[in-house]
Amino acid sequence: MSYLLSLIFLGTILYEVPKLLKDRRWAELTAFSVLLLVAMLYGYAQVLSLPLPNPATGLNTVFNPASQYLDKMLK
Repeated sequence: MSYLLSLIFLGTILYEVPKLLKDRRWAELTAFSVLLLVAMLYGYAQVLSLPLPNPATGLNTVFNPASQYLDKMLK
């Protein structure tokens, strides 16, 4: 299964990166690389049945104080 995942990531890289390099889109290449790295880490962790952190927990940690502040302000 990890071989198939590797082929998918490799195909995505081979399809997207040459166009970005040719057009000198450095910011988009950086964003693509960061997002692809995150996707690869999560994809391989999923395939290898490693424990994954829940992204909702991180979002709650970040946005809960702001939500409480706005809730207080609007009451």
